Amino acid sequence: MDPDVVLKVENLVTAFDTEAGRIRAVEGVGFEVKRGRTLGIVGESGCGKSVTALSIMRLLPRPAGILERGRILFHGQDIAALPAARMHDIRGRGISMIFQEPMTALNPVHRIGRQVEEAFFLHHRDMGAARIRQAAAGLLREVGIPDPERRMAEYPHQISGGMRQRVMIAMALAGRPDVLIADEPTTAIDVTIQAQILELMKRLQQERGMAIVFITHDLGVIAEICDHVVVMYAGKVAERAPVIRLFKDPRHPYTRGLLSSIPRLDSRRKTRLSVIEGMVPGLMDLPDGCRFQNRCPVAIPVCRTDPPALTEVAKDHYVACHRL
Repeated sequence: MDPDVVLKVENLVTAFDTEAGRIRAVEGVGFEVKRGRTLGIVGESGCGKSVTALSIMRLLPRPAGILERGRILFHGQDIAALPAARMHDIRGRGISMIFQEPMTALNPVHRIGRQVEEAFFLHHRDMGAARIRQAAAGLLREVGIPDPERRMAEYPHQISGGMRQRVMIAMALAGRPDVLIADEPTTAIDVTIQAQILELMKRLQQERGMAIVFITHDLGVIAEICDHVVVMYAGKVAERAPVIRLFKDPRHPYTRGLLSSIPRLDSRRKTRLSVIEGMVPGLMDLPDGCRFQNRCPVAIPVCRTDPPALTEVAKDHYVACHRL
């Protein structure tokens, strides 16, 4: 295994037990991310991005969520097979996560300071209370929160969405993780604050050498921050490539559809935006063959019957499509 590869996911299958039977939300997903690099996972809502992240963190809801198959290698160790107590030591310190909505991730009845200090206490128990408070204030200052001592006395509802997201980043960094998973951290904030958060994450990555897994539905964000991209659709990988290659030569019809739906500055005014017709199928209603076949403009008969294999079409560029 390449020593620069911090996290490698191989053939991950995640399922949920429901009243209607077992359904697979993620099937056969695989990728790797290197130290100091950012991997983007992109796709529409319901494609399995967040379930993939929760699988890596071993935070699937119990008892319904099940890691059915696959390996999650962190520094070469398969953490999917670790006992819960050992995983507790890795979670937050080795791999940390920024959750999608800070207002629900932060406890509304505890002050900001207490929540950041708790993250330090969990991972640095040898530090005294005074040192922890000082370190928490320093970390809040590092993520761009002015007057952190005053902010630490406030509650989550008293600060802005951008500030709350910075608090979440600070909490995720308290354990000095090697891998940071960011689950749509810029979705609920305005464009100006979004740009600041992206710049902050890039700066912290350069300073700390972290690997980042960045989950989003926004290809503009992918172009801004990522080195490699995984495009997911209905729980499977549709395409995986370096970010420049993906934008220059998208090979999967779904990837092309996502890219063509981005508004362009050189488009004529009032031009109708391109859309991908239809909806992502529900997990209980997945079609046979290729899961994109009912929305694909270039589908052929084999797409209706045989699932396409993920095939390398160029160096480090993989596509799951019969129309290669």
